[in-house]
Amino acid sequence: MEVAIKVFNLQTEGAFRSFEIECDAMGNIVHRNIVKVITCCSSGDFKALVLDYMSNGNLEKCLHSEICFPDIIQRVDIMIDVGVAIEHLHNRHPTPIIHCDLKPSNILLDKDMVAQVGDFGVAKLLGEGDVMKQTVTLATIGYMALEFGSTGIVSIKCDVYSYGIILIETFTNKKPTDNFFFSEEVTIRHWMESSLPKEAIEIADVDLLRRENEYIVVKANSISSIMELALNCSAELPEER
Repeated sequence: MEVAIKVFNLQTEGAFRSFEIECDAMGNIVHRNIVKVITCCSSGDFKALVLDYMSNGNLEKCLHSEICFPDIIQRVDIMIDVGVAIEHLHNRHPTPIIHCDLKPSNILLDKDMVAQVGDFGVAKLLGEGDVMKQTVTLATIGYMALEFGSTGIVSIKCDVYSYGIILIETFTNKKPTDNFFFSEEVTIRHWMESSLPKEAIEIADVDLLRRENEYIVVKANSISSIMELALNCSAELPEER
């Protein structure tokens, strides 16, 4: 059996807590779109997780390498998989779980290109009746909701925000942290909001909408609809997401 081993660097601040959270959050979840923890290994100076091996790496490498060129259907399927995983964490688990650090590198792809969400090291488990939590652990810049970065308050709406940003990246092939295109004044969301009235062919990944492609109009309209969804997910106010 091929497995992946995630070894925790115990010299890193918060490593013990991350190990405990991942064991708690992932240990009892069995879901097609969430990375399965096969077992945990723990001794005084060694902690690791044994996970299902994902032979196609992660979404970040798939989007930004020259090895993998997912087509529009594959990208739609991947983002549906991620959406189903988030919905399960938020609404179908006995204890609602906020992932807190959704980004392409934490979306893993198995041999069939089925997406599975992993890395729950900074996840938050909501108690009964809770809708938000305060945390001092920050997520990844570019994918982190505004209220998370400014106040440390996290809710399931933070994951929805991250999902919206990942949607934009998946269909444009632009990273929110790309300093060549974006800054504090012009974020990837602002760029999409101002660009969307144009034809989708101007904003989409060039590999998706080549002018000689069959069904280019249908594909362009689909991407425009997906980008509208992405903007709704990544609204600045949590209640608008």
